[in-house]
Amino acid sequence: MNTSSHLSPTPATPSVALTRILAVGSLLGLIVLGLAWELLLAPIRPGGSWLALKVLPLCVPLAGLLKNRMYTYRWVSLLVWLYFTEGVVRAYSDKVPGNYLAMGEVLLCLTLFVACALHVRLRLRNAARASKRAPDNPETDTSRHANPAH
Repeated sequence: MNTSSHLSPTPATPSVALTRILAVGSLLGLIVLGLAWELLLAPIRPGGSWLALKVLPLCVPLAGLLKNRMYTYRWVSLLVWLYFTEGVVRAYSDKVPGNYLAMGEVLLCLTLFVACALHVRLRLRNAARASKRAPDNPETDTSRHANPAH
């Protein structure tokens, strides 16, 4: 079984690992907060509401973040702004405790965005450094063919 296709070409640095943990943790936090908010803590209707389904789109990228897929980190950093907007609006318009839950949502969204942005940036920087350190590929090295005397 060839597992090399699943491995990252560059080893994860501690800062990359930290951003991954922050991204996954804040995404899980948003899912748990959204469910608890709409079903238990401050539902719009007593007994819960269908608004709890808003967390379903957050479940989709969870697998990609856990598999460390760069593309997922990129599009999650765009998706998170929908939840940020909801949090800002509800922090202003909801009553206690809903407005405090909305402020928590805003904080989790900002954490998720920063973690995703830093994760992508650090991984790209590490990949660029690794490619500079990699030895030249002899098949593409044309310098020895330029002067046949060597």
